[in-house]
Amino acid sequence: METLSARAVVIGGGIMGVSTLYHLAKFGWTDSLLLEKNDLTHGSTWHAAGLCTHFAHDLTIMQMRAYSAQLYRDELPSALQCDTGFKTTGGLRLATRNQRMDEYCHVQGIGKLAGHRFEIVTPKRIQELHPLVQTAGVIGGIYEPYDGNTDPTQTTLALASGARNLGAKILVNNEVVDIRSDSARQWCVITPQLKVTCEHLINAAGMWCRQIGEYTGIDIPVVPVEHQYFVTETIDRVSSIGFTLPIVRDPDESWYIRQERDGLIFGPYEKRASLWSVDGIDPEFGAELLPNNYDRIDTIMVAAVNRIPDLGKAGIRQGVNGLIPFTPDANPLLGPVHGAANIWLATGSSMGIMEGGGAGRFVAEWIVNGEAPMDPISVDPRRFGSYAGREYRTRKAAQAYAHQFSAHYPNEERPAARPARVSSFHSKLKKRGAVFGEVFGWERPNWYRTDDSGCETANSFRRTNWFAATQRECLAAATGVSVSDLSALAKFEVSGADAEHFMLHLGANLPPRAVGRVGLIHVLNRAGGILAEFVVLKTSADSYFLSSAAVAGHRDLDLLKSRSAGFRVSIKPVTEKYSALAVAGPNAQRLLESVSDEDFSHDHFPWLSGREIRISDVRVRSMRVSYIGESGWELHIPSADAEAVYCLIRDAGVPYGLDHYGVFAMNSMRLEKGYRGFGVDLTTERTPLEAGLGHLVRAEDRNFIGKDAMMRKAESGQKWRMKLFEVESGQGCIDPFYLHPVMQDGVAVGTVTSGAFGHRTGKSLALAYLTESASLSENGFGIEILGVNHQAKILSVPPYDPKNLKMNTV
Repeated sequence: METLSARAVVIGGGIMGVSTLYHLAKFGWTDSLLLEKNDLTHGSTWHAAGLCTHFAHDLTIMQMRAYSAQLYRDELPSALQCDTGFKTTGGLRLATRNQRMDEYCHVQGIGKLAGHRFEIVTPKRIQELHPLVQTAGVIGGIYEPYDGNTDPTQTTLALASGARNLGAKILVNNEVVDIRSDSARQWCVITPQLKVTCEHLINAAGMWCRQIGEYTGIDIPVVPVEHQYFVTETIDRVSSIGFTLPIVRDPDESWYIRQERDGLIFGPYEKRASLWSVDGIDPEFGAELLPNNYDRIDTIMVAAVNRIPDLGKAGIRQGVNGLIPFTPDANPLLGPVHGAANIWLATGSSMGIMEGGGAGRFVAEWIVNGEAPMDPISVDPRRFGSYAGREYRTRKAAQAYAHQFSAHYPNEERPAARPARVSSFHSKLKKRGAVFGEVFGWERPNWYRTDDSGCETANSFRRTNWFAATQRECLAAATGVSVSDLSALAKFEVSGADAEHFMLHLGANLPPRAVGRVGLIHVLNRAGGILAEFVVLKTSADSYFLSSAAVAGHRDLDLLKSRSAGFRVSIKPVTEKYSALAVAGPNAQRLLESVSDEDFSHDHFPWLSGREIRISDVRVRSMRVSYIGESGWELHIPSADAEAVYCLIRDAGVPYGLDHYGVFAMNSMRLEKGYRGFGVDLTTERTPLEAGLGHLVRAEDRNFIGKDAMMRKAESGQKWRMKLFEVESGQGCIDPFYLHPVMQDGVAVGTVTSGAFGHRTGKSLALAYLTESASLSENGFGIEILGVNHQAKILSVPPYDPKNLKMNTV
């Protein structure tokens, strides 16, 4: 058996794997190797329809898709003198509902900041662009002029040629049969023909990624799903029209059509997904197709023929029923694997051609530079945990396929495979009227229904049925006392002889120095961006309790363990050990003193302090902190006792007007204080100084990762600045949410990262980053929400309790 070595080994010869190899070599890692069990493009790549678009609801994914199109259209043909088969046709999306037009206007706004052009079009313009479309019932659409389609095989082979030209190797017909690790943090990849040792292992095996993952003990939430399309025979109007027709999508009827020579390709996404071989696919399966089943798509086909009658006049030349991989949220898995050194995923894309070029660059750049090139939260594999087992991933993948063309609403929740994880308070809160959302598998109250609100969240880009209910929750917290379930927070215990030394070097802020004090630390990447945000309580001379965002639990554990190398410390995840309850409002002190012997007065229990208290016979870790701007405490309760403690607080709170608030109310209230939210306002792309958190940066006489880059950026002309805006809400029916362009003198000079209506202040509010080119006058700004410019002004101080009197005194 031959033995080889490589710096990186990519497993999988589809578009995702070959693109990753190409970009690794392009970034200088020419001693990289790709292994493919059959031939290149086998799997999902070869039979793909080849569509390429810029359209996306997430900025990272939009940029990834845009780069893919540019790579296939410009770079590969120019650099390699090869034809990828890319055709710039443009892309049309139709709308028959106002909600769909709202979605298009929102995506157009994202494109303005990203530098990508989207045109909102009328039915008349749609017919000019695509004469075969009948516009009866169509109210408008969106046109993407630089969209197109590419030949999947030619494009993949072009990338392979480019990788080889740079020195990388590709070995086909080499099935990986085992993967082992050795003590030198090297991986040994074994095929029947050879052994390859490598430092970095990239799983780009598409539908076989779970089987490859099993060799290293990793369960990857990817499911193969059947997708059908067919190619028609020649259509006279297509051949005589004189130009290449744009791709057209009707998302409300769930289909796409593109021109293929003198015919059309018709592809539907049926509402009942057909999963295939979810427990593993035969390695011999490669370039095969499955039998077509047109009965599954007949109703969608009828709708498409009504919209494009010429489609019904042609016979079917070829039917394709192939497999594509789906994750639980339909986004790809790009980045490091939780808990495993130097194992990476570049897989799980249901839009492999569309995303493959950009995805390969994204993963390769992360590997080579040690940092993600863009905010990774929407694609990082660690956004899923161990809860995403067989039932979860299959039910979620089927739901994701069925919703492939659904509008992506802010605050949307999808019901499949829930509940996966519940807190100790779940059943009690459900009876109370909680309407739950899901975060990292946890059920978490978003809002509490009222008699006239309905029982579920109504999806909209505008104010909807939870608006008035959320107002009630905010006012209750401001006038009495209210509780919120924070159990989903990720929680860690850090202890050991070097614990204090480790914490001193962890992030931009100093840790609390005295036992019983609380602080906030932002951990930076090498570029100075914010990797993590930890609330830190010093529990003893050599131990700390940390909490962070629920969605970042796996990321943060990996981060803490990697940064603790060389320190004598123990990092222990304790998320499920403790349930957490926020108790806040002007009556919070009196309520807590009614259930505990502790003195909760400001003199005895000041702001940003913590201690162990007793409620009944239960020891509770308590911290005087508040994310909503009211006097309050966080109670971290042993989960075994949490329900009993909640019931005691609930019953004792009746005389004090106890109520409950959810995530939507929390978001409203934290914006009234100008508090930043991790994952939305705080990302890897922005430094704490850019985020306006200079008061939480202690850089003098200290060294920590990212410090120098943060300071250089602060002194350069490339920095962004976060500001809190008051926004004219426009007849009281709409509020900002995220990724709206901030306009000044007709130019996009920033982007909204989060927004909501502040019910205690009566103001519509948004946090936004402004570029260096923005003039920081208080007025003169507009925020474009769903295509309409709303006047906005910078607030110099938070509109609610700007002097923090409510939190610092009782």
